[in-house]
Amino acid sequence: MNKENHSNRRMDTKSQEMLKSLSPKKIFLPMVVGLGAIIYLMATDEKMDFDKVIEAFKNINIWWVVAAFLVLFVRDAGYMYRIRHLTSEALDWSSSFFVILLWEFASAITPSVVGGTAVAVFIINQEKVAFGKSLAYVMLTAVLDNLFFVLASFAVIFLAKGDIFPDDAKSLVIMGYELNLEQIFLVSVGLIAVYTVLMSWGLFFGPHSFKRLLAKITSNKLLRRWRRSAIRSGNEMIIASKELKGHTAGYWVKAIVSTIFIWSARYLMLNCIINAFLHVNLFDMSFDEVYTQFLIFARQIIMWIVMLISPTPGSSGTAEYFFGEFFEEFLGAGLVLAVALLWRLFTYYAYLVVGVFVIPRWITRIFKRRQTVKTR
Repeated sequence: MNKENHSNRRMDTKSQEMLKSLSPKKIFLPMVVGLGAIIYLMATDEKMDFDKVIEAFKNINIWWVVAAFLVLFVRDAGYMYRIRHLTSEALDWSSSFFVILLWEFASAITPSVVGGTAVAVFIINQEKVAFGKSLAYVMLTAVLDNLFFVLASFAVIFLAKGDIFPDDAKSLVIMGYELNLEQIFLVSVGLIAVYTVLMSWGLFFGPHSFKRLLAKITSNKLLRRWRRSAIRSGNEMIIASKELKGHTAGYWVKAIVSTIFIWSARYLMLNCIINAFLHVNLFDMSFDEVYTQFLIFARQIIMWIVMLISPTPGSSGTAEYFFGEFFEEFLGAGLVLAVALLWRLFTYYAYLVVGVFVIPRWITRIFKRRQTVKTR
């Protein structure tokens, strides 16, 4: 009985820590950083012409904006479908709604290099999915997404034939090294590829050897302080691996296709936003205009990978800066920063605001469910 009470207390403490990490108060730092970056970039841009920006927004094609909203909703519906499918429909549509929006919120308030993985496991677990299965589904999602990033990025680089990286993009000094966009991309995609290979190996082929590798790495004096965490991660990998065995080929096909759909929709939304300013006629495009649409889509894949190594919450500041570097040639100096703000409103700030309203409803929902269980 004492062991059970101790276990319950540990679970309650862990739940409190996770709920604290979902605090609506955490939206202020990423908002300040992101908006501060936009204001700074606008203020220091000598080519900035606010009159032209205002005129561009006045003449915006509203139908492309509506299309951007529709693509956003379709993308979120795709996320909900995928998490339902991965859990073999253990989550209903209502649970999937809360899981996806809270997962997006958690990702928005944590650094991109960290992501909202731990919080996502907690959220799914609270929706009556066993811990081992919750962990497996979140790890599988990470592997699927990263595989898409790596494979899609090299595919578009091959198809674009040298047009992916802007010629006039500025270099950045990172940890004492001056790197251009292509070099930053190569570092980031290399790290993602290594992480994905290790995760795939651990999940699908050798979870026990993965644990032994982590233990061996952290046996070094310099890394010994992380040994306990590494062993725990190894144990979690073994649990997750067991949960993913026995699925049919159809399960994996649907998981892969839904991942491609989700990310394609995310990237196509930016095409819609930029088209609203370029006044593109979807039904009367020349070959050059079609290629421009492809470049906008392709560059966003590359930009997303570059953003993934950002140490700021939700890539705040980093995303706005790189947006200007990748898309200035399509929109012109000055306007590109205003469009960057609009893009972040759609893809980032909206989830911060929605999360503030969804979190209390979700907590109330979970609390009522627990009370119902206790009274039975």
